[in-house]
Amino acid sequence: MNVRVSGRHGKAASRRTQLSRTLARVLAGWRTGLPGPVIVLQAGTAVNYFGTGLVLPFEIIYLHQARGFSTATAGLVLAAVMGTAAVVTPLSGALLDRFRAKPILITGNLASALGYAGFAFVDHPWQAFVCAAVGGAGFGVANTANQVLSLTLVSAEQRASSIALRRVAGNFGLGSGATVAGFIVASANSLRAFQALYLFDGLTFAVFALVVLVGIPNPGVANAAPARDRGTGFRAVARDRLFLMLIAANIVLVMTGGALFSNILAPFAAAHTPVGPGEIGVVFFINTFFIVVAQIPATRVVKRMRRTHALAATSALFAIGLLAVLLATLTSSALTATTVLAGVAIVIAIGECAQFIVLGPIVADLAPPHLLGRYMSLYGLSFTAGVALGPAIGGALLATSPDAVWWGGALLRLGDRIPDPLLRAQCPPPQAAPHARRDSPESVET
Repeated sequence: MNVRVSGRHGKAASRRTQLSRTLARVLAGWRTGLPGPVIVLQAGTAVNYFGTGLVLPFEIIYLHQARGFSTATAGLVLAAVMGTAAVVTPLSGALLDRFRAKPILITGNLASALGYAGFAFVDHPWQAFVCAAVGGAGFGVANTANQVLSLTLVSAEQRASSIALRRVAGNFGLGSGATVAGFIVASANSLRAFQALYLFDGLTFAVFALVVLVGIPNPGVANAAPARDRGTGFRAVARDRLFLMLIAANIVLVMTGGALFSNILAPFAAAHTPVGPGEIGVVFFINTFFIVVAQIPATRVVKRMRRTHALAATSALFAIGLLAVLLATLTSSALTATTVLAGVAIVIAIGECAQFIVLGPIVADLAPPHLLGRYMSLYGLSFTAGVALGPAIGGALLATSPDAVWWGGALLRLGDRIPDPLLRAQCPPPQAAPHARRDSPESVET
């Protein structure tokens, strides 16, 4: 009897040991090795994006149903947010090449706090457009400043992990915020409920600014070569043909990958497959969940690859995912179609994971320290361009030839045409220098 009990205890202990080892391996994949300030910064990013997720799915509904704006006007208000952000993004890059990133990030978040909280009290379209301009300007400034500050807090080897953590924080915040807001709106679809969401969104921007003020150092950038020897302003950036090639490739990747998936898949699936709104929601949840879970471990995989190979793999994954959408039209079973589209969501998510952690560090490698802000601002602007072009082109194709959306997107693959820009000798890392100053009185060329 004692032998049997002892044997059972031994087997249970062995299972517990195996389980703990498995968990340890899983958790090891999530270890970033990043310094504390970066962790704090991205925790603030998650809180900030949680607030954005609260209002993002319901902005047109709020302006149309609660405030009486036409849907066209509501759409223009939202377009004004991103339009303003796009306009100020290059200007923010010029500012970041002259001044330190921390105060600019705080200023941008406070502007967004004012703009988004103001949406809670708009009664007329002109008020909404003012709030959109203020909030969009703050977003454009803060987004670039967050990227630059993150890069100045880490070494060159940690850039991919830092970018991955920022992406996880943003996706986790957006997804959880949208989920919570869905329950709130479903239980209390009233003006006061929408006002509370916008006020809380504004509060998260203010909280993020406070986190940056209290918990993040104010680093400079290592001294660069004299401007007269290396060129200044956006003219110097425009002479970097490799960087321009990367920007063009990223626009295509965003347009044919994330943008088509996010904006065109839902109407296409509703019209041409047996899936309904519930199944479409599950597909998008799977995509976001997979990005949150896989983004950081993916950095370890990508680091073992040549970056040109990783870019080629990214474009191939997007092509496979887009073509696989057409398989969902060949079945009358909602379960089968949902399974196919869930597979598409995972493939696109893997491609997006690789895209961010490859292109971001490459851009940082290419950027001379005194032009880092401009490089990162144009890199960020390429996402805005891709997000804008994807729905515009995809919507036009969807109205004329639905299948052409996915065939055309699959054919636009540029990743394997990009040379490997590992020119580290010419690209010193933008790490903080103990005595560096970024607020020099020299004029800024934009």
